[in-house]
Amino acid sequence: MIIEALHRFVSQRSGIEWVNYGGSREAFLQDYRRILAHGRDARMMLRAVELCHLPDAALADQMRSGRLTWDGSRLEFTACQYHAVEYRAAACRVLANALWHHWGARNGKTMDQVRAQARRSLGRAIARRWFA
Repeated sequence: MIIEALHRFVSQRSGIEWVNYGGSREAFLQDYRRILAHGRDARMMLRAVELCHLPDAALADQMRSGRLTWDGSRLEFTACQYHAVEYRAAACRVLANALWHHWGARNGKTMDQVRAQARRSLGRAIARRWFA
C-alpha cells in the first residue's frame, strides 16, 4: 500500500514554474535536472525495496518524523521552500533509510558493508548521494 503511494508520489508532475526563476535559464535547468535525477533515484530505490520485500511497517517506521509522513491511508508532504525541488528528494531519503536499516541493522552489517551493498544494488551515483 505504501509502495504504491510512493510510486504515485514520485511519478507526479513536479510543478516547477519558469516564472520562479526570474528568467535565469541556468538556475531553472539546474533545479529541473535535479528533480529528474531524484526521480530516477527514487524509482531505483523503490525497485530495490520491492525486491527486498520490505513490509509496509518498515517504510512507515521511516516516515514517523520528517516532512514525508504516512497517516495510515495516504502520504503527506510538507515542503520547506519549494515543493517542486523537494518532494522526490524526501522520498529518496525515506527509501534510503529503509534500505539502510534493512541491509544493515537487520543483518548486523557495518556502515561500509551497507554502502558496498548500495553500490552493488543501486549503482555508485545513488550510493554516493543517499548512502554517504
